[in-house]
Amino acid sequence: MPEKTLSQVARPLREQFEKGRAALDRHNYDYAIAICTGILEQEPAFFDCRQVLRASQEKKTEGHRSGFFKKMISGASSSPMLAKGQFALRSQPLEALKIAEQILNSDFHSASGHKLLADAAMAADLPKTAILSLKILLKDSPKDQELQKDLARACAQAGDVDLAEKMFVELVRLNPGDGKLAEELKDLSARKTMAEGGYDDLADGKGSYRDILKDKDQAVALEQEHRQVKDVDVTKRQIEEYEARLVQDPKNLKLLRSIAELYTQRKEFDRALEAYNRIVATEGQTDPGIQKAIADVTVRKFDHALAGLDAAAPDYAEQSARIKAERDNFMLTECKQRSESYPNDLIIRFELGQLYFQAGKISEAIQEMQKAQNNPNKRIQALSLLGQCFARRNMFDLAAKKLEQALAEKQVFDEEKMEILYALGCVLEKMGKKEEAIEQFKKIYEVDVGFKDVAAKVDAFYAGK
Repeated sequence: MPEKTLSQVARPLREQFEKGRAALDRHNYDYAIAICTGILEQEPAFFDCRQVLRASQEKKTEGHRSGFFKKMISGASSSPMLAKGQFALRSQPLEALKIAEQILNSDFHSASGHKLLADAAMAADLPKTAILSLKILLKDSPKDQELQKDLARACAQAGDVDLAEKMFVELVRLNPGDGKLAEELKDLSARKTMAEGGYDDLADGKGSYRDILKDKDQAVALEQEHRQVKDVDVTKRQIEEYEARLVQDPKNLKLLRSIAELYTQRKEFDRALEAYNRIVATEGQTDPGIQKAIADVTVRKFDHALAGLDAAAPDYAEQSARIKAERDNFMLTECKQRSESYPNDLIIRFELGQLYFQAGKISEAIQEMQKAQNNPNKRIQALSLLGQCFARRNMFDLAAKKLEQALAEKQVFDEEKMEILYALGCVLEKMGKKEEAIEQFKKIYEVDVGFKDVAAKVDAFYAGK
C-alpha cells in the first residue's frame, strides 16, 4: 500500500485535511486530532495527514514530559488496547495501526504505542509512517540498536537508500559478527549501485552484487517492488513474481495476501477474491481480517460496476438501482453473518446497526446500537445513532435524551459533535422547543458558519426577533 500525498487522495478528504491543518495552526489540537483520525480511517496511506496528526498529538502534550518513555514494559504495555493491537498485528496491520493511533491520541509519550505503530506501518508497507515513530523512540533511546535497525530498514523501504546504508555501515561496525546485518548491507549496496546506473561495473563478478541479483531483470524487479507509485505494468510483474515464489512456498499466506492486494489495486476483483479464498482454504478457517477484506473487495467490485455504467444509456437508472440494491443487500447480509460468527464483537454490532439504519430497518438498528453502546470506542457514535433512530420513530423525547447523553460524554468539539448538536436541534424543533433548538445551532454557528443550513436557521431566528 504505497503512501499517498495530498494530491493523490479524493477531494472530500483534501477538504477535511485542510480543516485539520487549520485547526492545528489555531492550536485547536483536539479538533485537529479528531479530523485527522477520521480521515486516516478512510485513507490510512495519506502520509501528509499522518504528519499533521503526529504534530497535533505532540503539541497537545507539550510541557507534560514527566516519565517520558520510561520503559517499553510499563503502563500502556499491559493495557487491553495494546494487547488488542498486538493481536491485530498478526493478520490485520491496518487495524493495529488504527489502535496504535488511539493509544497515541490518549498518550503521545507511550513508547509501546509508538513501537506498535511502527511495526504495524511496516507490515502495511507504510515505511514513512513507521519512520515518524521510530525517530521519536530513538530521540529518547539513541543507543538502542534494535530501534536503529528498524529505522534503517524503514528508510530502505521508503527509498532513502543513502541514509539506510550509512546506518547499516555503522551497525555492522558495532556488530562485526552479525551475518544478517552484513547481508542487509550488501542488499542496500547492490540497490544503490543499480540506482546509480553502475550495473555494468559489477558485471565481472568482483563484487557481491552478482550473488544477490543474478541479472538485470531481477534488479529492475527489486526496484519496482519498492516504488511508491506502482503502475499497471509494475503490478503485473510483481504478481507474476509472487506467483512464481508461491509455487516454491505454497503455504506463504503473506505472499497470497500481497497478490490479492495487487489484484485489487488493478481492479481485477475476481482474481483478488480467488487469492483471498485460497488463504481461507489454506488456513482451514476464516480469519476475521480476511473475511473483512473479502467483503471490502466485493463492495469495491459493485462500486466499480456502478462507475462503469453509461449515464446516457436509457436503462441507466434501472441498472444503477439494481447494482446499488445488490451491493447494499450483500453488505447487510455479510455483516449479519459476521455478527453471528462473533456475537460479542461490539464493533461488528455497531457496523450492523449502521447498515440497518441506512436500510430503514429502525427496530433492528435500535437493537444493535443498544448493544454497541457498551463499547467505549463506539459509545458516543452509538448513542448518537440511537437518538436518530428514535427520531425516525417520532419518539422525540427519547431521541433528545440519547443525543444529550452523547453530548455530555463528547469532550472534543469536532465534526462529530457538530453533527450531534445539529441532530438535537432538529429534534427540539420538532418538539416545538424553538428557543432550545436555536441554542444548539448557535453553538455550531460560533465554530463553523458553513455547517449544513445552520447559518440560515440562526439568521432567520435573529431576523424574526
